[in-house]
Amino acid sequence: MLGVARRRLGSGCVLSQLAQALRPAAAAPARTYSAAAKEITVREALNTALDEEMSADPSVFLMGEEVGEYQGAYKISKGLLDKYGPDRVLDTPITEAGFTGIGVGAAYHGLRPIVEFMTFNFSMQAIDHIINSAAKSNYMSAGQISVPIVFRGPNGAAAGVGAQHSQCYAAWYAHVPGLKVLAPYSAEDARGLLKAAIRDPDPVVFLENELLYGESFPVSAEVLDSSFCLPIGKAKIERQGKDVTITAFSKMVGYALQAADILAKEGISAEVINLRSIRPLDRAAINASVRKTNRLVTVEEGFPQHGIGAEICMSVVEDSFEYLDAPVERIAGADVPMPYAANLERMAVPQVDDIVRAAKRACYRAAVPMAATA
Repeated sequence: MLGVARRRLGSGCVLSQLAQALRPAAAAPARTYSAAAKEITVREALNTALDEEMSADPSVFLMGEEVGEYQGAYKISKGLLDKYGPDRVLDTPITEAGFTGIGVGAAYHGLRPIVEFMTFNFSMQAIDHIINSAAKSNYMSAGQISVPIVFRGPNGAAAGVGAQHSQCYAAWYAHVPGLKVLAPYSAEDARGLLKAAIRDPDPVVFLENELLYGESFPVSAEVLDSSFCLPIGKAKIERQGKDVTITAFSKMVGYALQAADILAKEGISAEVINLRSIRPLDRAAINASVRKTNRLVTVEEGFPQHGIGAEICMSVVEDSFEYLDAPVERIAGADVPMPYAANLERMAVPQVDDIVRAAKRACYRAAVPMAATA
């Protein structure tokens, strides 16, 4: 990779100097992957997607804190240093602004960097490069400069890490023209969307979830094929239904599916939409579902004000208002910094019961308050 970089950037380029300064031990033999697996974790899905894209395109490289010798803070990059060496798997200092800027500069010159943040909370140190350097350059150069870069890492609440390490950045980055924002839920999502992000000519913010890394999901032979790729901007209907539409992304998709199971036992058929892509948003799929079910519940773990749910609600009001048979229900995280105490933390993020109650309200099946019966 650095050979390509030197030819394009010159022998004295910052990327080359950084790699030489941080070069770890000699590479070990490459490892291979089995194509026979029927169920894989999200961690494995991300790892194999990185591996296959790096193998297919020598301009792809990974950089970030502990991605190399430690094999990733969450072991997403396990084995990649051994296989591709320190020229393409770069351990960086703790300086998000520095290595993100280097990554954007490399993308300007035709390389395809994947910048890993140990948590997206740390991306705030680099937000100027993400928004002003990456997102706007194609427009400001009248299409002359492409910025094929991926910013990836865990996003949203984990467990017991406090207010400064628990934020959801979906709405933050989805607000910005020039960025594409993806939020996978399953192993299929993670594998297909990461491949799409790496191949895309524009900057992509790829929001993973720490608590999903170890979750296993069944996958088909098609998903395991190295050519597999999911389209950006297309949602997936995870469960068909006719009474109420529930939209969600990332970890909240699992909660929505659990809520749908509970609702089914009470005679309510819920359709669950996995958004997958936050920007661009699949407005057509959302509105088509609402026109069928006539009710909508949006679910996200981020703050409610100016959130993804608010944008979805407005889209439905603009395009499908006359189809609604009930007010839209919006489920989001509490409008407070994330508490550290476990009991308060649970109250600050949406739970399955919250989704069930909202769907019942939308279907006019909620219990009547005692005061209303007097």
